Amino acid sequence: MTIAFDFAALSIPERSRLLTRCVAPRPIAFVSSRSAGGTGNLSPFSFFTAGGSNPASVVFCTVNDREGRQKHTLRNIEATGEYVINVVTFAMARRMNQTSYTYPDDVDELEVAGFTRAPSVRVATDGVAESPVRMECRLHQVVRHGTGPSASNYIIGEVVHISMDDAVCTDGLPDNAKLDQIARLGADLYVRVTPAMLFDMPRPHSP
Repeated sequence: MTIAFDFAALSIPERSRLLTRCVAPRPIAFVSSRSAGGTGNLSPFSFFTAGGSNPASVVFCTVNDREGRQKHTLRNIEATGEYVINVVTFAMARRMNQTSYTYPDDVDELEVAGFTRAPSVRVATDGVAESPVRMECRLHQVVRHGTGPSASNYIIGEVVHISMDDAVCTDGLPDNAKLDQIARLGADLYVRVTPAMLFDMPRPHSP
């Protein structure tokens, strides 16, 4: 038996509940940004992926709130043209989750959640010192899809610098068996990437 869903007949929350269960697990972009006036902001986004490497591209999506307003992160990035994507580990999970609360504009979530600032190299925005991998990015383009509540804002950025903790690296590269990353599933569920979960599957060299 097949259960079918016509998205034109679904409410916005119903669409979200379906999509976030089907498209999973999703890596988390823990984005630090700052306003034009210098106020910091830190928020997690699980609509996140890498793109090509010429130039090195990453994309994450912020959705408008229930009143159709844009998130602080989007406004900050459009104002300054830069941000940092911090990789989230299991040890960071609860504090990361706290930053998803909607705070007033003048509140810096990095301070509220008890994270430590890490100065960046190529951008003025600080990263999160507790994160083992910090990707400094410059804005390339914002692509908007839809208007009003839950409309999408795809933020395309170019990675200009990465800082890594050598403790999570093997042969100079981040090692997924050491990073202890988490990813988002549906509802309130997350998954922890542990060595026992990993398996190798090389790309085929012939039909």
